[in-house]
Amino acid sequence: MAQARYSRREALLAGGAAAALLATRAATAQGMREDDRVDALVAQFMRAFDTPGMAVALVRLGTPALARGYGVRRLGEAARVDGDTLFGIASNSKAFVAAGLAMLVDAGKIGWDEPVVRYLPDFATSDPVVTRAMTVRDLLCHRSGLPLGAGDLMQFPLSDHTRADIVRGLRHLPFERGFRSGYAYDNILYVVAGVLIERVSGQDYEDYITQRVLRPLGMRAAVADRSLLRTANVVARHARLGPPARGIGALSVVAADESIAGSPAGGIHAGAAEIALWLQTQLARGVTPAGRRLWSEESATEMWTPQVITGAGAGATADDPTRSVISGYALGWGVRDYRGHRLIAHSGGLSGQVTQTALLPEQGIGVAVLTNVEDGISTQLRNALLDLALAAPPFDWLAAAQRQREQNEREVRELAGGGDFAVPPGGPSLPLATYAGRYRDPWYGDIVVREAGARLSIDFTRTPVFRSVLEPFGPDRFRTRFAPGAGEDAVVGFVIEGGRPVRLELKALSPLADFSYDFQHLRPERIGS
Repeated sequence: MAQARYSRREALLAGGAAAALLATRAATAQGMREDDRVDALVAQFMRAFDTPGMAVALVRLGTPALARGYGVRRLGEAARVDGDTLFGIASNSKAFVAAGLAMLVDAGKIGWDEPVVRYLPDFATSDPVVTRAMTVRDLLCHRSGLPLGAGDLMQFPLSDHTRADIVRGLRHLPFERGFRSGYAYDNILYVVAGVLIERVSGQDYEDYITQRVLRPLGMRAAVADRSLLRTANVVARHARLGPPARGIGALSVVAADESIAGSPAGGIHAGAAEIALWLQTQLARGVTPAGRRLWSEESATEMWTPQVITGAGAGATADDPTRSVISGYALGWGVRDYRGHRLIAHSGGLSGQVTQTALLPEQGIGVAVLTNVEDGISTQLRNALLDLALAAPPFDWLAAAQRQREQNEREVRELAGGGDFAVPPGGPSLPLATYAGRYRDPWYGDIVVREAGARLSIDFTRTPVFRSVLEPFGPDRFRTRFAPGAGEDAVVGFVIEGGRPVRLELKALSPLADFSYDFQHLRPERIGS
């Protein structure tokens, strides 16, 4: 999810926490125990950001893991987070999908470089050449040529699209660049990977991941998607809902809103203690703490080998001494340099939660940070924990998080003019009833615009929470007012030809909107009169 912002009060708290961090460093020099140092770091971040609850895991291969919970599961309630409390780990689930496929490769049932159509004859993209060329490996490394977040509106927020609908919708999504010519993160091809697992294994995706990966790892409480939750020891979700934009303001409880159909892209729920087992198994290259091998050494190497460059730059800066010269994406994992060491890592964002997992394989170190809030602090806390484990030179990651948040908030408030987003000049050029009609997008489905009582409303028919009035927002453009916490608002433009609206052009209203609100990829054409 998009990074959240600081308020002035939080900035003052962060300054106090930075001072506390200096005290923690002094205590470290005097021999404070590592678990106490972890507690101190977490407390500082939580206090600075008003974080309701989180859990962390710190793993060193061959020694007992540290896995602890902090704070409360739900804002304003007393139930505490512990090491077993379940969080939605979101896109950290992608590495589990890769492991599930690796086990099928080891069994000789699929090949990384075999075409997807060999196993899924009905698989299709908008380009027949790409359809024939795309391999199992290509599903996992975000180099297909699809644009960032393509088709995510079929998964986020909750829609009635099935997994089959999502796979069928893929053939209508245009490519933004050449096949294998660069990196753009997607979720839809991980849904395809989940369907491939189903076809090859003969099991539902959720059953396969549960029976072949989660339970053999010793993850007894973890579930493959939230529909399988059977415990009360689960965190609530929290976000700042504005004004003027999501990511700013006081924290509110928000509902889980991802579709179960998209669970291969990010559905697993797990606690810190069980994620520690996952990290230990990864560090042991496929061998669980109980001594059971789940995937081969060869598959472990494949999953950690970069397939596409995701970023490049000049390297470390004063604001980030760990910035990598080059980074890449492997199979369900990102790969980069971290203080001269290889870092294998991933993040995950759902509505109201952000999580991180990270490995330093050569050092035998693993870290996980699970939070029950959208605030983008988990990366900096992850880095602080990695530095602690490495005994790295001091760096104030809390202040770095503060600077980023202040910058983001400043940019949004400038766009919003200090209040709600300013309405551009101009307005409707036609009577409101003229805009009303049914508009159909080939991959998403129907969007209905209605006129009643001298105003327009909109209904994204496949997404129940996306129903709203439409308010004028520039020439032949309108904005939505979705219910608080229901997702990002959209700007809806009507393309006029011959004095009549013929199609819609959409985009997210907020510049902070998560890329999964991919309104801009919709091409709804008016149908009927």
